[in-house]
Amino acid sequence: MAKIAVFNQKGGVGKTTTSLNLSAALARRGRRPLSIDLDPQAHLSYISGTTVEAAAESIYAFYEKSTPLTELIREGNGGWEVIPAHVELSKVDSQFGKGPSALNRLNAGIVKESLNTGRPVLIDCCPLLGVLSLNAIFASDRLLVPVSADFLAVKGVMQVEKTLKALEHVLKKRIQRRYVMTRFDSRRKMSWQIYRTIGERFGDELCETRISESVSVAESPAQNEDVFTHAPGSRGARDYDALLDELVTTGFLD
Repeated sequence: MAKIAVFNQKGGVGKTTTSLNLSAALARRGRRPLSIDLDPQAHLSYISGTTVEAAAESIYAFYEKSTPLTELIREGNGGWEVIPAHVELSKVDSQFGKGPSALNRLNAGIVKESLNTGRPVLIDCCPLLGVLSLNAIFASDRLLVPVSADFLAVKGVMQVEKTLKALEHVLKKRIQRRYVMTRFDSRRKMSWQIYRTIGERFGDELCETRISESVSVAESPAQNEDVFTHAPGSRGARDYDALLDELVTTGFLD
């Protein structure tokens, strides 16, 4: 099954929101994905109801003490499983270096414990390009890159592509990726202009589905809920359902 890192070097583009709602969409279809929170802010853990008080109960323990990933899995409130994050994750860069073994550590753990057997794995990344984000990229066979509908995000996504290009000689492959527009307002010319600009640059790697700017998507995290639980009939729920349909239909998510 697919291992997908939800990644962008720019903050505020909808990485956690996309990780959350794609996981929820999969769970609603009986797929029971595993979400791995690799962001020290631990927002995905908080929203999914898997916040932990001690770093030893989070994925930090996998890095610090080689605690098996399966021992860190918790049941989320949306019907899927989560390996939670903790603020101590911010120390990983300084503690474990950036050698090949450190960068491949998460991948080795997922493979050893067969965590993606029979179900997809979604990894929510932090916005900084460091050991944690590189662990996610090395562990994944596909990348989903949320891009918000603003000009700074366009600049950021070009930096993402530059970063991925530089990693190809290390990975010895080109990772499949899809770019998905978030916070899209169809009434704004700028949104359409940005969508066309990215489409001209990335072609079929840009998802046709656009995640609309919506109250339901913005409000649901405040209630510790995914958009399907918070507002099942909303535009936001329909958008994330459509995104999942597109990813499955195109073979990006098996």
